[in-house]
Amino acid sequence: MRKVAKRTRRFLLRFWRGLREWCGDAAYESYLRSKAVHGASCRTLNEAEFYVEQLNRRYSRPNRCC
Repeated sequence: MRKVAKRTRRFLLRFWRGLREWCGDAAYESYLRSKAVHGASCRTLNEAEFYVEQLNRRYSRPNRCC
């Protein structure tokens, strides 16, 4: 029974992690991992600055709809 519970828990954790990645909720954690791996020389943004920067990047492009 413990084996089934362990597998279920592992599946749910992976599912939750995948869902967070898909909807963009884990973007800041990915950003921090990337900064750590690449050792970027510029300063690291805090969470609020990161999300403002993401919104500015997303909505600053021209909308080609209609």
